[in-house]
Amino acid sequence: MTIEPPPAKSLDEQEEELRRVWANPKGWRYWTSVNNTQIGLWYGSAAFTFMLFAGILALLVRLQLAFPDNDFLTADFFNQAFTLHGTVMMFLFAVPIFEAVAIFLLPSMLGARELPFPRLSAFGFWSFALGGVFVCGSIFFGAAPNSGWFMYPPLATDKEYSGIGSDIWLLGLSFIEVASIAAAVELIVGIMKCRAPGMRVNMMPLFAWYLLIVAGMILFAFPPLIAGDILFEMERMFDWPFFDAERGGDPLLWQHLFWIFGHPEVYIIFLPAIALMAMIVPTFSQHPIVGYSWIVLAAVGTGFLSFGLWVHHMFTTGMPQISLAFFSAASEAVAIPTGVQIFVFIATMLAGRVILSTPMLFGAGGLAIFVIGGLTGVMVALVPFDWQAHDTYFIVAHLHYVLIGGMLFPVTAGIYYYYPLINARKLSDRLGRISFWLMFIGFNVAFFPMHLTGLRGMPRRVFTYPADVGWDLLNLISTIGAFVFAAGVGLIVVDILRPKHRQPKDKMNPWNAGTLEWISEPEENWGVRSIPIIHSRYPLWDQKGLSEDIRSGRFYLADVENGERETLVTSVLDAEPQQCLRVGGTSYLTIISALSLGGVFIALTFHWWVVAIVCAIVTLAAILIWLWTGTGKIPRQNVRDIGLGKQVPLYASGPSSVGWWAMFITMAGDGTAFASLMFGYFFYWTIHVDFTAGLPGPGRSWPLSAGALFALAWLAMLLARQANTKNKLLLARLSLIFSMVATIAACIAGLMGPYLHNMNPTAHVYPAIVWILALWTVVHGGVAIIMQLYCLAGSFAGRLTAAFDADLRNVVLYWHFLIITALTSFGVLGLFPGLR
Repeated sequence: MTIEPPPAKSLDEQEEELRRVWANPKGWRYWTSVNNTQIGLWYGSAAFTFMLFAGILALLVRLQLAFPDNDFLTADFFNQAFTLHGTVMMFLFAVPIFEAVAIFLLPSMLGARELPFPRLSAFGFWSFALGGVFVCGSIFFGAAPNSGWFMYPPLATDKEYSGIGSDIWLLGLSFIEVASIAAAVELIVGIMKCRAPGMRVNMMPLFAWYLLIVAGMILFAFPPLIAGDILFEMERMFDWPFFDAERGGDPLLWQHLFWIFGHPEVYIIFLPAIALMAMIVPTFSQHPIVGYSWIVLAAVGTGFLSFGLWVHHMFTTGMPQISLAFFSAASEAVAIPTGVQIFVFIATMLAGRVILSTPMLFGAGGLAIFVIGGLTGVMVALVPFDWQAHDTYFIVAHLHYVLIGGMLFPVTAGIYYYYPLINARKLSDRLGRISFWLMFIGFNVAFFPMHLTGLRGMPRRVFTYPADVGWDLLNLISTIGAFVFAAGVGLIVVDILRPKHRQPKDKMNPWNAGTLEWISEPEENWGVRSIPIIHSRYPLWDQKGLSEDIRSGRFYLADVENGERETLVTSVLDAEPQQCLRVGGTSYLTIISALSLGGVFIALTFHWWVVAIVCAIVTLAAILIWLWTGTGKIPRQNVRDIGLGKQVPLYASGPSSVGWWAMFITMAGDGTAFASLMFGYFFYWTIHVDFTAGLPGPGRSWPLSAGALFALAWLAMLLARQANTKNKLLLARLSLIFSMVATIAACIAGLMGPYLHNMNPTAHVYPAIVWILALWTVVHGGVAIIMQLYCLAGSFAGRLTAAFDADLRNVVLYWHFLIITALTSFGVLGLFPGLR
């Protein structure tokens, strides 16, 4: 008896089934949604709200400085206000707003149904929102950080002065950085592995190129700050003297770690803004971008050079002349790729016919402001000038010209450009133009006089000043300009929030743009109705009828199979279809894991140790359940017919899987944090004639034994993977157990060296940094043990087999990074002090 295949569904039936599978939950369960478009809107709304909060703090600061000898704010509240203003703008708005835009736009821009880890995006959002509320709320209790957004020690490590505010800053932002790294992983894997078939790397939209570069920069810029936060909090919480000069520490280490993050951070903010302009300029010139390859190379060059500039924030710290010369030259050099990008936009406008729309108005105004900031940046990159202008209001003016011109104006342009994708209606052109001129004029009135104020000697971060020093008129002008600028921002808020139900809907692509994001339908939750085949950088211009073909389901994955959310995974370079990926659906676990992890950081802030442990256990349990019930389950069938006569597998492991790439990217960031801690070890060794100060070390036998045991455990993991591949399950399980036992022994040996040699971490920086490196490696060993237990459970449950071994391959990849960490850490601890 033959079984007849089910009858083909009509296009309407396919669409209705897709709509059901991708629907958002109803009622209060709406907040458990994991749709990338929804998460992007939440992310953007929260970031914009934090920006408005920081703007109010800035206005309070300007009111205080409007007149000499003013007592509108107390000195302590003023310090809290300007610290929180800078912190919120940099950490809660400037970076998250681009992560929000990327999460919202990328699925449809790449021609994908969804990004690969929607639950990770939701987890990142809730982490960001909770951390932001925790940090911002501190000011209402008089407990906000008050030592500047850069938290320089020894001021910020002085508990009597800084109080609990520094702990809130350190632990709150560490939690927020988790969200940034989660977003970076999602974006990198999504851009590399979820592009529409045919969209080779040299055909990606420029926005995707820029976001790929920026996400990579986040992986290498944020970990040094995380490493610095660890050292900083260990000093504040347990009195380990990493920045205490009396016990061998050095406050300059914090400046190095902070600015290794802090200067790439400027370009992490700037490059996505340029990415928005790279989408807007071709649309309103009705011409493809001129010099596609040049602008990509310039963006890569900017990202690369940005990591060689951090010391220009430290020119006044007494560094050697050779260092000053090198970093001054690097600071000048970064202007070259930046200029290339701006000239590419000018060439595109000259090649086309410019339509002076509201988005173009904001974009052009922002670039004009940014150019002024770039010129003053070249000035402060010159060491003699920097010695004069450092820590004056000249730097405040430069910073805001770069960040507001290079970021806020292009973001506003992007809001006006992409708003129709939210509800199929434009924002008001009339209100937009009024708000632009208020913002443009108000900004220049507010910040241009600060150049003169700084050159007249007004230092940053002073809460008042006498009347006879020539700063009063300039400060009053700046305050007036700030309120004009704020009025422009307020008008944008009114435009966004005003009711629009009576306003007729616009057509799907009101600007006649050429890129794929304009095929998305605001009322639907999927990225694209069907996944197209792409032959052009501007497919809506060059592939006639493409929009209709996509919406009619004439390409890949036009239907739903087994009621699961799916997207297509393609090869990294050529975007050839490789896998039909089942992505995670609505889940409470994202909220539970984010809230419990936030509970860990909040409890640590107040030294609630038991609460921190309980929250950590809940976090671990939630993440394990998340992984166990996720999309790594064995599928019901091996292949999926995705349409157009093409079949692809439903399961992938190793380098062809998105999970392997996510592990690799995460561990690259983790390795950067470890390298930052090693940098700290050798920094102390460099500045001290006798680094060990006659103190006992960890010896050689225990550290070298720990390294050897970690190596043995790593080899056992390799054997487990090989045995599992050959379907020798008993040998694979025994190898996992042996590796786990060796890991436990390695962790014990790693801690025994400093423990048995009575290395007191509060006595001197040498035992403190030894303990930090040992603990870092041991904690990673503990994570490896949890992973090994997870693989064992999967093997006994029949989820880990020769054909379905993604979990084991990902764990072995983790071990490749762990063995490098262990051998480096324990090799240095055991051998290096004796080599001096």
